[in-house]
Amino acid sequence: MPHVLVNGPASWNTLIRLPALPDPRSQTLFASSHHDGLGGTSAGKALTLAALGVDVTLRTAIGDDGEGSRVRAALAHPRILLVVQEVAATERHVNLMADDGARVSLYLELPSPGPGPVPSLDGVDAAVLDLADHSRPLLTAARAAGVPVWCDVHDDDGLADYPRDFAAAADVLLVSAARLTDPRAYLSGAVARGCRLAVCTDGGNGALALDADGWIEVPAAPVADVVDTNGAGDAFLAGLLSGVLDDLPVEAALARASAAGATAVTTRDLGAPAATVPTLDVLAATVPVRRV
Repeated sequence: MPHVLVNGPASWNTLIRLPALPDPRSQTLFASSHHDGLGGTSAGKALTLAALGVDVTLRTAIGDDGEGSRVRAALAHPRILLVVQEVAATERHVNLMADDGARVSLYLELPSPGPGPVPSLDGVDAAVLDLADHSRPLLTAARAAGVPVWCDVHDDDGLADYPRDFAAAADVLLVSAARLTDPRAYLSGAVARGCRLAVCTDGGNGALALDADGWIEVPAAPVADVVDTNGAGDAFLAGLLSGVLDDLPVEAALARASAAGATAVTTRDLGAPAATVPTLDVLAATVPVRRV
């Protein structure tokens, strides 16, 4: 079975649903709904990959506290090996989620673990290295070991310092269109640096990808009802990586990614933890991915 190392955040979050994000002024608002649950981009990727039959080592930072116990329980899966760096307090957010998919994340706790020992990369087919200081040593280690590096830089604008090392090291790079003024220029720059595949996701507008053979348009898979967009990007990456590990052509892998992202927004769970490859591929068959 394929084996993937995922390194980065896992958290315990409070998610508050609102019709729209509030204006920056004093006011009283009423939530449409709220719940507590697992968060963290690496946790969402690990759970979705495991659901798709991939063995995952998830290296993350968790505290010895009540929130940490809940994170550990939520990540309990026969395909997930949890490697924990102990920290004083588990990462926590309050996420304001708007009906149009917009989100504001308020950090309540942000642990700062040391780099720790570099985990073994023996038998690892891909390393998904998410934005965290304890991922940085692995960028170099994975490339030195010949392990493909996958990086999700979220809403990078191409200028901020923090994501630069991740974007530069990635063999496969995912970015959101949220803060990009010119997604094509961003993706072109990534491929020119040696990135094998660069993808810009844009919610319900689908995604745009670029590889050595040119541009690829990826429509959003159809969704009857959007319940929660939390973790949709994580599911997209997991679906794409699953397709690559299954040796699918890049267009088919991107269609599976679109299906995974669409599946994620139909549940309030993080990512798409109930997805299966057969169900995703049925949905992927409705996604007309094309080179342009």
